Parts: sequence; C-alpha cells; structure tokens
Amino acid sequence: MILTLLVPYNAQAVHDTGIFQLDGDAQSSTNTALTPGALDDWDKVCYEQGVKPVSAGGDGLTPPQATARCGIGTPTSGATAVSWVAEPSPNSSFFTGGGSKDPIDIDQWAWKDLVGGLPDKDNLEHGFSVRYSEPPSANCPSGGNPTCELIFFGSDRFDNSGDAQQGFWFFQNRITLGSNKIGGGTGFNGVHANGDILVISDFSNGGTVSTISVLKWDTACTATNKPFGYCADANLHLLETSDAANCVTSAFNDPFCGLVNPANGVVAPWPYQDKSGNATYLQGELLEAGINLSLLPNVASECFASFLAETRSSTSTTATLKDFVLGNFGNCVATMTTQVSSAGPLTPGTAVHDTATVVGNRPSITPSGTVTFFLCGPIATGACDGTTNVGTNIGTGPLSGSGTTASANSPDVNTGIGLTPGRYCFRAEWPGDANYTTPLKEFGGTDGTNECFTVAKVPSSTVTTPVDGSGTPKSAIQLGDSIFDKAVVTGVVVGGIPTGTVSFFICGPIATGTCDTGGTAVTGNPVALDAGTVGPPPSASATSGAVTPAAVGRYCFRGEYSGDNHYLASSDSGLNECFTVSTTSSTSSTQTWLPNDSATVTSAAPLSGSLSFTLHQGGDCTGAVLRSAETFTFSGATSPVTRSTTNTSVSVTTSSTVSWEVVFASTDSFVSGSSRCESTILTIAN
Repeated sequence: MILTLLVPYNAQAVHDTGIFQLDGDAQSSTNTALTPGALDDWDKVCYEQGVKPVSAGGDGLTPPQATARCGIGTPTSGATAVSWVAEPSPNSSFFTGGGSKDPIDIDQWAWKDLVGGLPDKDNLEHGFSVRYSEPPSANCPSGGNPTCELIFFGSDRFDNSGDAQQGFWFFQNRITLGSNKIGGGTGFNGVHANGDILVISDFSNGGTVSTISVLKWDTACTATNKPFGYCADANLHLLETSDAANCVTSAFNDPFCGLVNPANGVVAPWPYQDKSGNATYLQGELLEAGINLSLLPNVASECFASFLAETRSSTSTTATLKDFVLGNFGNCVATMTTQVSSAGPLTPGTAVHDTATVVGNRPSITPSGTVTFFLCGPIATGACDGTTNVGTNIGTGPLSGSGTTASANSPDVNTGIGLTPGRYCFRAEWPGDANYTTPLKEFGGTDGTNECFTVAKVPSSTVTTPVDGSGTPKSAIQLGDSIFDKAVVTGVVVGGIPTGTVSFFICGPIATGTCDTGGTAVTGNPVALDAGTVGPPPSASATSGAVTPAAVGRYCFRGEYSGDNHYLASSDSGLNECFTVSTTSSTSSTQTWLPNDSATVTSAAPLSGSLSFTLHQGGDCTGAVLRSAETFTFSGATSPVTRSTTNTSVSVTTSSTVSWEVVFASTDSFVSGSSRCESTILTIAN
C-alpha cells in the first residue's frame, strides 16, 4: 500500500537517476542488488568527507589518508553536501531519557556516552548521507523546481539480529552535542526548524518488507490528526509513506526507496567490525535509501546543515530512540557582500556609508538581525580585516529584505567637518541568526575591494603681503629698514581652520617679474600658522622673520603654505608681494681757510738778511707749529721790502686761533733785526 500526499507525478525514479547507487553495498565498483547503475557510492562519500577541511565540516585528512580509510581515492561526481561519520566505539553517543523522541524538540533530547546497555542490533557504527542538485530530466524530475534535489542516506550497524527500524533526520539548523545537563544525560545544541525532514524506515523479514515514511517538522501539528489529517503526531507532518519502498522491487518511477544489503559478505570499504567479528557485512547490517526532495512540498530548496541517523524501537512516531550518529551535512550559511556608497575621492563633509547584503540559501528564510560596521583609516594599503587593521566600531544597521536577501546600511561617516583626508575602508560583521548560524565577516579581501574610499584634501588659498613690524602693509621702505611678509591662508567650512606652516622666500633686487621660484629662504622658516579664526571662511596667518635689504632696488617675497591633513598646499608670489628699497640724498659744504701772511720791513738803509714766517696754534706764537718757517732772503734791498707766504697745504677747517711769528734777521751790522707776532681768530660755520 502506498499513501501519497503529493500531486500526481510521472517518472520520478530515485534509484535509477544514474547519479548514486542504491545497490545494497557501499562500493562504487560493485552492484550487489543489481539495481540500475550509477556513478557514485558511499566509498566516494567517505573519501570526500575525509579530504574536506575541518573548517568546512570535513575530517581534514590527506588524500592518502582518506584513500586508506575509504578504499578509494575519488570524490563524488558533484555532490553539493556529504556526511560520513564513524562512531568512536560501540558504546558512543546514544539517547537517554523520556524526552528523546522525534515529536519533541531537540533541546529536550539527552544523550550518554560510553556506558553500554544498547541492544546490539540498535548499535550504529557509521552514518552517511549525500545530496545532489541536478538538472531536471525524465529520471530526475524537479516537480517544477529549478533543480532536481536528491538526498541519499544510510548507516551500518553492529549486529543484524532483528529488524532494522531506523530514522534519519535532516536538520536545517546546525545541531551539535551539548554540555548542558538534561535529566540524567547531556543535552544537544540547536533546535528544530519548520521543514526539517524525518525519514522513518523499517526493513523486516530480511529486508523483503520495506516501509518508508517521510515526515517534516511542522509546529502547526499539535497531535495525531490535529488540527489536520496529515499530522502524524505533534510537530510531525506526514508527507508520504509506502510499504513497497524496496529499491529492488519498487517501480521505475519511485520518488523514494531503500534497501539493506541482501547477502552476507558484502565488503565494507572502510574499517568495520560487527558483533561476530566480521569485517564484511552480514545480510541486513548495511541500510541505504534515497529521496527526491523536489517532489516534497516546500522543502526542495531547503538547506540541511546537520544529519542524524537513529535507531528506534519501532516505526511509531513515538518510538523510543536508541543509538544515533550525528554529523555536519550541508553548508547552510548565508553569504555576505558589501559595497561602499562611493569610492571617492570625496571632500570632507560628504557623507559615505557601507551596505552589507546577506543572501541565504534557504529560499523561504530571510536573513535577519543586525550588522555591525567598522571603519579603518587612514590606511595607505590593505583592508579593514579586523587583525592588521582593527578599526573603530561605527555602529549597526538592521537587516531588511525579503526572500533570501536582506541588506543593512552602516551609519554615515565623513559628516560635519569630515574625516582627515586619506584612504578608508569598511568592514561588516554579521553574527548570524537562528536560521543561518554561521557568523560572517566581509572586508573586501586583502585589498578592500568595494569597501574602501578616499577623502581628498580641499584646496586652500594663500595671500601674502609685505608689512612693517606693526603689520601695516608696505610697498616701499628705506634702505636700512626691515620688512616682513604676512601670509593669510584661507580654507572652507568643511576643512576647518587651516593648520601647518608657511615658508617665506625673498628675491631681489630684480628689475621685473616676481619671486615665483628660487630666492633666498627667510630666517625663521618654516613659520607655524597661528590659531586662526573660524570665519566663515576659516583662516589662519603667519608672519615671516625680518628682512633688511642691503641694497636699493626692487624686491619680491614668496609665501608657500605646507598644507595639512585637510588642506592642499598653496602659495602666493604675485605682484602684491613686491616692494622697493630706496635711499635719500643731501648736499653739504666745508669751509677751508689757508692761512697766509705778508710782512714789510722798512729801514733808512738798504736791507740785507732773511725774513721768516712760522704758523703757530694759538694766538701768542708759542703754540704748536702748524707750518714750518717759510724764509725769504735778500741783500742790499731798497727799503721797504715786502714778502708774502705761499701756504697751499696747511688749512684750518674749524673755528680756531692761529698766530704768525714773523722774524727779520739782519745780516748788516748797521741795521738791526725785528720780529712780530700776529694772531687770527677764525669762526667757521659749515
């Protein structure tokens, strides 16, 4: 009897898709049950799980190690999820407590470890599952979904003494073993989500009777048949059931089927030992099954993060659960991309923000919660990765969206006076939510792609003016005077008051042009700008050291502003920077007196002898000799005899008193000599 709760379907065979072998063994190279051939089997799943990194939920083995364990060195043919878990020992991880039942949520389940007590037939050694997303085809119908979603699963057990009544859970949330106490056991981490899949199987009478029921977790169900007829129990919604689900005998169009190994001696490709000490399977120790999820309502596109194989006391939904094997399965995480609103260059004060877009892989579940944003900078290279560049927490943004996509914006930055110019990068961090539990962090890779922007410096304006010591503008000075250059640097409101320094240069004397290049650096360079004023517009000034030109002519200053964190450099060397240096002229005169004298000697007799003139300082002919005696001689000269001095070199330039000592020395014994002292008082006004 087959109970179908789906719309009618045509060819829907799960065991003859050519993708995975449901053939009663675990080796790709064999087909024990002679079911339709396919590419993959459990040995490839074992290998792929082995070489998958631990960070991705795998075992992290090297290829040789995985080959040695699994008996093959080949992965699956494009599976989208794999799980293969080995129990550490026959006494590992089994259920305990009355709350450990399928209709009860996982946070009420409890487990124990290494205490024994399970029936050998209920003791699992390995659990495994694999999922494929294939293009729709006649043998792999999609039920109108974009892809044909297939899940295959199985386990092996310690003993075949009894029927194999097992369940297989596919959880959307990540489920792991907890450490919290539940009753006399330990709890689990995680809870159910609506849409989790439970497959209950019963292979009795050596596997000839094969019953499979497919259910999903549905909190709308409160009890059996309540409030809907499809409610198999509280929280369990029956999707399909069949008591003719053996893959060997099921129809070619089966949507699900399973089987156990039909004979003794089936090779286990991995290390295995049953109760009897066999390394191969006795009949019924290996169970495998498959489902076409695309034919189940509203679950085809669900992602299942964890897989659990369980043994149970019966096929009843309220059966006591016995042993279990739990493992990771699909990578049910969202992905996150980020995009800065503008890469710039931006002027300070121009708002910029980051947008984080989270996309889930569960179409009916929209990512939720808040994204935290960080900003790093200025940084010359790299990204805001949270390690090399940690950054500053700038706040959060709530995710909002629909379907699989939600976005959040960061708070605006670079507002007000803006950020210091330079290169900045965002980082977004999302902690995950109840449906997508893996935290995400995005910063654009090592170079910050899509996450970085630049804030450019704003232009500044520098105007310089020659000034005197009081700050009064000057365009001309006298030789010997000092002059200064005053620079006023003006910015814009978003840049704030300019800071930095000004360096001054002087060129000259130059006939034309300005001091646009070169020149002599003024002593005191560079000069820091003063505290300035906020304006508007904001400005600050600096005054050069003193310049005292050594020559007349035309001179020009140049002022060069260094720029700062917000402003570009600027300078001024215009004609307004030029000035002249001149000097005055004067006329002066100096009176020069050349003292000379004249003397006349008279006598009744002819005159013979010498007449001498000596110039003295002072008025009594006893002072210092200013001019040595000038002597005239004559013999038998007729009286009177007059002689005059010929002084051309001894001068008097200041007010003074001088005297001439005049002496006639007669050589005639009958005529006596004579002398005279005459003085002159000079007043010279220059």
